[in-house]
Amino acid sequence: MGSNGLLARRVIATEAPVMVQIQKVIRESKDAVSLAQGVVYWQPPKQALEKVKELIWEPSISRYGADEGLPELREALITKIRNENNLHKSSVMVTAGANQAFVNIVLTLCDPGDSVVMFAPYYFNAFMSFQMTGVTDIIVGPGDPDTLYPDAEWLERKLKESKPKLVTVVNPGNPSGTYIPQPLLMKISDICKNAGCWLVVDNTYEYFMYSGLKHSCVEGNHIVNIFSFSKAYGMMGWRVGYIAYPSGVEDFGAQLLKVQDNIPICAAIISQWLALYSLEMGPGWVTEQVKTLVKNRDIVLDALSPLGKDAVRGGEGAIYLWAKLPINEDVEDFEVVRWLARKHGVVVIPGSASGCPGHIRVSFGGLVEKDTRLAAGRLRKGLEELVKAGIVE
Repeated sequence: MGSNGLLARRVIATEAPVMVQIQKVIRESKDAVSLAQGVVYWQPPKQALEKVKELIWEPSISRYGADEGLPELREALITKIRNENNLHKSSVMVTAGANQAFVNIVLTLCDPGDSVVMFAPYYFNAFMSFQMTGVTDIIVGPGDPDTLYPDAEWLERKLKESKPKLVTVVNPGNPSGTYIPQPLLMKISDICKNAGCWLVVDNTYEYFMYSGLKHSCVEGNHIVNIFSFSKAYGMMGWRVGYIAYPSGVEDFGAQLLKVQDNIPICAAIISQWLALYSLEMGPGWVTEQVKTLVKNRDIVLDALSPLGKDAVRGGEGAIYLWAKLPINEDVEDFEVVRWLARKHGVVVIPGSASGCPGHIRVSFGGLVEKDTRLAAGRLRKGLEELVKAGIVE
């Protein structure tokens, strides 16, 4: 019997993680510079790291903690979501990153075979979470061609035709780099409420807003919000995220706890303390770091200019720009990515991983300005060659 007969069909049917494929591309490309992975270049606050160093020998660090998170951290997060996100009727669970938070939610809310809605370009890990948990009816809705905002009119029509269990959006967007204005987010929320389905909002990039734009959240008994420490506080490897779920939904927390106990039990204790100490620095610490990305964004935006202004979207929020490639339909975007890495020494993400073949996602968060300039120079040279040729060599 082949291995496929021994392995779960739902996992076999799950997309291969694009970042694993990209890491292979990076390893195979000599001296390639990455504008691919969604990371930031900074580390957590120095004061927070110094405090954590003092906890190494504390016995509780090596023991299990409460499944839902350290009481001190959860208390601080309740204060944070009330003051910063205007969420006053939500409870909090701490997770090992936002991706784990999303899996928790899918396992708590969805049964195999349920119908769910995402919008293209979608976040590839969320798509995989549905696939690997047996949610096979994944409806991908359109974004506005000019703004990439989720199409609320389409959603309203679709929810009248079918009965999806859940709708999910990322705000600001990954991979789009756009954001959802508050009136539109509220409209999507109302549509979901009227249709009797859940709305799950990933707010990982809540602090990553530019040009005076403001992030907003929505709250209700049909809404679950996800947050993360990974990008804001440079804690990618520490793995801390959290779920803000409706306090008014009976038994929600108890069912969520079942999933939590069987995946991480609890997020790493030392990581949770670092999250708490970082949170004490306040949102001002994060916004100061984010300000340094504006120059990076402009540098990468200039590198994409050979594609033409109409080919590039995003950059209003998060750490991404989204661009349409000048390639024929018979040329795969992943081949362009491999070609850029091999010939020009720069790596980006193919849009096909997010349901939009013929595009690329470019991250401007992971490198300091000097290295961003290097990567952007390589990208511009590659795109100029691509535009001139019209195809990949």
